[in-house]
Formats: sequence, C-alpha cells, structure tokens
Amino acid sequence: MNNRYANDVEAVDGLARSYQDLKKEIGKMIIGQDEVVQSVLMSLFSNGHSLLVGVPGLAKTLLIQTISDVLDLSFKRIQFTPDLMPSDITGTEILDDSRNFRFNKGPLFANIVLADEINRTPPKTQAALLEAMQERSVTVSGISYALPKPFFVLATQNPIEQEGTYPLPEAQLDRFMFNIDLDYPSFEEEIEVVKNTTSDKVIDLKHVLNAEEILFFQQLVRRIPIADNVLSYAVTLSSKTRPKTGNAPDMVNQYLSWGAGPRASQYLVVGAKCHAAIHGKYSPDIEDVKAVAHIVLKHRIVLNYKAEAEGIAEKDIIDGLL
Repeated sequence: MNNRYANDVEAVDGLARSYQDLKKEIGKMIIGQDEVVQSVLMSLFSNGHSLLVGVPGLAKTLLIQTISDVLDLSFKRIQFTPDLMPSDITGTEILDDSRNFRFNKGPLFANIVLADEINRTPPKTQAALLEAMQERSVTVSGISYALPKPFFVLATQNPIEQEGTYPLPEAQLDRFMFNIDLDYPSFEEEIEVVKNTTSDKVIDLKHVLNAEEILFFQQLVRRIPIADNVLSYAVTLSSKTRPKTGNAPDMVNQYLSWGAGPRASQYLVVGAKCHAAIHGKYSPDIEDVKAVAHIVLKHRIVLNYKAEAEGIAEKDIIDGLL
C-alpha cells in the first residue's frame, strides 16, 4: 500500500485526481484528441500496450512524447524501417577494451517506447518487439535482461493500404490491449493547433506521476472488485464475436471469419476497471465495459469477404453486439 493512501477507496480517488491532472497537463500541448489521451492513459494504468492507427501528421509522436514528459519516465522512439534488425532494438553484445563481451542495451530499455510505423519493418523485427512486450525482458546469447518497470509500448501504424508495409498478423495484434484510432482534428481544433505551433510560445510541462506511483496504480486497478454480472457480460461479449459457436449471432456468422480470444475478455475486464476508477467509481458496471469494447475488440475480429463486399466495418459489428 502506498503510504499516501489509508485504503483502496482513497487510492482510487487519488487515481481519478491524478488522471485529471495528467489530462490538464497534456492538454497544454495536445489540442482535442480527448478520447485518444484517455485511451492511452488507461492502457498505461492497466499495464497494457497500445496501437495507434492514423494517417501521418496527426501528432502521434508529439502526443506520446508529451505523455512521457508529464510522467517522469524515460522515453525512446524507434523509427521502424524495412532494414531494421532485431538487434537494433534489443541491443547487441560488443567486445570491450579488455576483450570481454559486454551487452550494449538497445532503445527498448526505456519506460515508454514509441514504435513508430511498426508495419514498415519485416516480421522478424516485429516479432522481437512483440516478444519483449509479452515477456518484459530481452534475451541475447541465452542471457535474459529485464526491461525497466513500468514498461509500456505504444506502436503507431499508418493505414495498411500504403505501399511497402508488413501488416501485423492477428496473433501479434492480440498482444496490444487497445487499438486506438486517431482522426483529423475539427476545424476549430486545427486553428488552435496551427496558432500554437507557428508562434514562439514555449510550453512548460509539470511532472504529475513517477514510475513508483504508476506501478502502484497498476496494481490498484487489478484489485478493484467487479460484480459477477459485469464479468459475465464482458466474457459473453467476447464469445459472441466467435463465428460458428453457440453464442454467435447471425451477423457474426455472416460477416466474420475470426473472433476475439480469451485475452479480449481479460482486457475488457481490466479496461472496465480502469475506466471506472479514472471516473471516480469504485467498481465497474456494464457501461464501463461498453466504453472500452471498441478499442479492445476492433483489432481482434477479422472480417470475411462478404463483409468487405457489403462495406461492413468492424465498428458496425461491435455496435451490433452492444
């Protein structure tokens, strides 16, 4: 128990306050994008990784850099390119002056890692990153090196239609807790953005949380109690996405070739707990599950040809299930 809080109820209040403070600081730098900021912070507090999808130029990198600035954490950006090797991100053994091998840590050794344009690098390098995300350690020459805690990967992906990309396979997409869409700013927001970025105004960001506090809140989110009916709603929602199974509605059998696995149910529950906590509730309800359903399920269901021919998107299926 963190000394600042007498009990978990106080700690949840503390998490809700910290979340508001974070949002306020990030808002100095990032105009609009409230949903995106909320989703990224929720995945951080839930100890999960996130995938940000959007066209270039929507300030994905700036957003993540800003979040690491307000959270007193180390930050590294890795630009994924077609010639990037696994050792370029994990690190390599080098021969030092005394003729001994010494491990030289790669950019993965940071609290927040921005994997920029993850779909531009070949599967071998993608797999090295995803293994580190899963194991939270890196193995080189049979020796395992633990990554710093907290360890949080935010990968960005430009829409797949572009030339020279390697789409992430379903099993690897499943490692990401949330799939977060970035949209173009509204006209008013864009005016604000342009005004701020074309002047000499210097923005000073304050640190809101440090690594120890984030680890405490990550454990707190897991401890939040959840009612049986809410848990069962989350698991039912996941199981309904699986075509040709007992729970699947007609729409799913008709339009999906693949559904969400058990990891989706886990992330729906943890995501709902975190969503409840940052909004000052001590236990999640069905509305909290619904609030995270799109970002948890979207990258875990696979549309078939019929859906694509009829212009049905993942969003339509999830809306139908909700």
